[in-house]
Amino acid sequence: MNSIAVNLRITIFLCLASLYSFAQERYKDEITDSARVETYTYAYKDGKSLDLDVYFPMNDNQTNRPLIFYVHGGGFSGGKRNDPGIQVFCKKLAKHGYVVSSITYRLTRQGTATEFGCDCPAVDKLNTFNKAVEDLQDATFFMIKNREKMGIDPQRIILSGSSAGAETVLNTAYQPPYCYGLDSGPVSYAGVISMAGAIPDTSRIFKESAVPSLLFHGTCDNLVPYATAPHRHCTKEQAGYLVIHGGYTIAEKLKKLGTPYWLYTYCNASHEIAGKPMTANFDEIIDFCYSYVIEKGTEQRTTVIKTDNKSCEYQSFNFCTE
Repeated sequence: MNSIAVNLRITIFLCLASLYSFAQERYKDEITDSARVETYTYAYKDGKSLDLDVYFPMNDNQTNRPLIFYVHGGGFSGGKRNDPGIQVFCKKLAKHGYVVSSITYRLTRQGTATEFGCDCPAVDKLNTFNKAVEDLQDATFFMIKNREKMGIDPQRIILSGSSAGAETVLNTAYQPPYCYGLDSGPVSYAGVISMAGAIPDTSRIFKESAVPSLLFHGTCDNLVPYATAPHRHCTKEQAGYLVIHGGYTIAEKLKKLGTPYWLYTYCNASHEIAGKPMTANFDEIIDFCYSYVIEKGTEQRTTVIKTDNKSCEYQSFNFCTE
């Protein structure tokens, strides 16, 4: 009788586990309770190896899975791909069935006297953007080249990043489709998630280059403007004066093009928004990836969140209704 009872319990457990697994919808819900991580070198530049960590859903043998890149922040002078908070974020995404990659890229302002502030010449800022974009494109090529091993779909690659990483992914995402010699044709990124990012030129966003975009930004961002303003609010007399375009302006351009987007505005919040969505808005990130990329949604959405922050000392933009 004991043996029968044990077998019955095992059978019931397996049936319940099967029903639970069936009820979970890949990319929308968690399909596993853990993720495994592997590290690869995707390029060698300036005498250093550039590595990326790849997070896979545990015990998942699916192929042609969407890939999400994450690019860390740090003013192009600091930050690491495997900081604890980033690891938690990437593992949570992988538990939903995505393959996730967090990359190291060249921190070209590290050790410089001006770093990425108002004394950093504008041309150096643009060169910094370009080198980070080149690194992310190389990481993309590496993952596509190893697509069968990674189990990814080259036509469903989503970019995400915070602060400097957001600037990197935005400048990368709005490039025309690139040919990797695939039978499936040229590759456009399937979507981009920006956490307090901006671009220096909105003309690079046109019908063929625009992609679905989730844009988190605070209206009082003191470093990367919410709309259109000088980077770090530098004055015209300073070497680092460079006008860039944040989440609001990008959304306005996408609206005109008819491209799906979700502008997520934090009223009167500053640059702390760069890290907040990885935890506070994780559900919205999953919703965007599922609704806009997996299901190819076409909605143009705006969400406005009120904060307790007082008025700021720099230009705040009056885009939030009372």
